[in-house]
Amino acid sequence: MIKFIAKSIFVVTSIIYTPSYSNSFQKAAKNNPHQITAPSIKTGADNFEKYLPLLKDKKVGIVTNQTGILSDKKHVVDFLLEKKVALQTIFAPEHGFRGTADAGEHVVDGKDPKTGLPIISLYGDNKKPKAAQLAGIDVMIFDLQDVGARFYTYISSLHYVMEACAENGIPLIVLDRPNPNGGIVDGPLLEKEFTSFVGMHPIPLLHGMTIGEYSKMINGEKWLKNAVQCKLTVIPCVDYKREMPYSLLAKPSPNLPNDQSINLYASLCLFEGTNVSMGRGTEKQFQIYGSPFLKKTNFSFTPKPNFGAKDPLYNGKECFGEDLTSYPKLTQLELKWLIKAYQNTSDKTKFFNPFFTKLAGTKKLQQQIESGVSENEIRRSWQKDLEAFKKMRKAYLLY
Repeated sequence: MIKFIAKSIFVVTSIIYTPSYSNSFQKAAKNNPHQITAPSIKTGADNFEKYLPLLKDKKVGIVTNQTGILSDKKHVVDFLLEKKVALQTIFAPEHGFRGTADAGEHVVDGKDPKTGLPIISLYGDNKKPKAAQLAGIDVMIFDLQDVGARFYTYISSLHYVMEACAENGIPLIVLDRPNPNGGIVDGPLLEKEFTSFVGMHPIPLLHGMTIGEYSKMINGEKWLKNAVQCKLTVIPCVDYKREMPYSLLAKPSPNLPNDQSINLYASLCLFEGTNVSMGRGTEKQFQIYGSPFLKKTNFSFTPKPNFGAKDPLYNGKECFGEDLTSYPKLTQLELKWLIKAYQNTSDKTKFFNPFFTKLAGTKKLQQQIESGVSENEIRRSWQKDLEAFKKMRKAYLLY
């Protein structure tokens, strides 16, 4: 099955230090009992002695956003310019270069006011860099913080960047970062007929890999168009083990404000395919859920426009549901809230929408819930696929 494994760079020595939060992420975490200090891990971006020599005398493009920072909070773009690297263009994923756009919001091309560098959006109609946009670039860097979920679109952007680099003969350097959801591998596998930008590969909903490892899998499994392969170099993290708890240096997107939201994200994001809100338009995004159509409970919230949600679902309407801000850390994909909401909704025919199938990657999950299949039975239906995926995944693991 494994036809090609990209050459990776391994590091045996490192400087130990403790990264600190960005101000925004630290502020959002103050009232979160599950926020934890990042361990002494050196990310790929901080492992610069391994990639700076590869950039010497090269014209460089970079795919990054607000998560592309070093331990001292300096942005990787600013760091590279200080090191006299000849940066040509910034390519930005969903939410934009500064990470301020709503989910799904159209992001336009522009210019970074600080550096004057051109910014090309990789979200919307231009998900894959065009040959003309890559003209004059000798090497591409990819530095985005993933959260370990199949429908988080940064790994879809990774796919298209790898494909474009392969087709245009441009080497790609991926600066690796820890997966904040560690090694959790769980959920249904994506079925090919439901491929979309929120699910491009036949993997579980939680894949348990770093973005560097994932890039190796894309290459090795020949998932790129026409089975092309990218000339790939992964700059690994140092002193990282998959079971280590890890707090991000910056919010990966506007509606993931802290560790708790990132841990609950994969489980609650399935609500995006229903008529239930998962807290957009509040300060507890992806830590609560509810709708006007659920049975009244002791907990309710009223979404209002805010940063990251200019027009949230149920804007100004009271929603009833559950507050999960203090829920213990998950170690699996959790379905009980989705099942409970379906059972308690006032009109089951309006609960699911077509987007649910894209998020789940299969029609079967909706059918199981509608048929009253228990969570344990649903989970058992995944096991054969999960075991096969874990076996394939082993070849690409770095940690």
